Amino acid sequence: MKRILQRTAIVSIILVLVGMTACSQKRKPLVPLMLEGEVKSQATMLTEQGTQAYQAKQFEEAKRYFEQAVAAEPQSGQAHYNYALALNALGDSEVARQHFIEAADLAPGDKIIWDSPALSPYGNPENKNKANLRPNMPRRSTFGSGMPSGGY
Repeated sequence: MKRILQRTAIVSIILVLVGMTACSQKRKPLVPLMLEGEVKSQATMLTEQGTQAYQAKQFEEAKRYFEQAVAAEPQSGQAHYNYALALNALGDSEVARQHFIEAADLAPGDKIIWDSPALSPYGNPENKNKANLRPNMPRRSTFGSGMPSGGY
């Protein structure tokens, strides 16, 4: 019995240390991406100006530049990603989410876009419609409340 307790204590300590190490790793700061592939010089120039504004924390100005870059290169995942970064910085999370997902759809192999901390709160874009495919299940009542768990 004593040996089991010792092993349990050792395993617990190891798990705590691993958890603390994992939590202490800092995420890379969010930075706009350069446009890839054959893009119009206008879109490249707009992206550079937007990046300068974004780095200067002039997010409204960055948003305008990145929005114009998206208009010039609507099939660029990087353009959508940059625009989403600016929208996210301004607190427009719903529109930002749409552009993060669009960026991931347009750049399926771009590891920076797919692994970005900005996109991760929104889940896997490949599963974006699966929630709508779930059948409506009856809600269970919470114990003693008499109301469904979602409330009224």
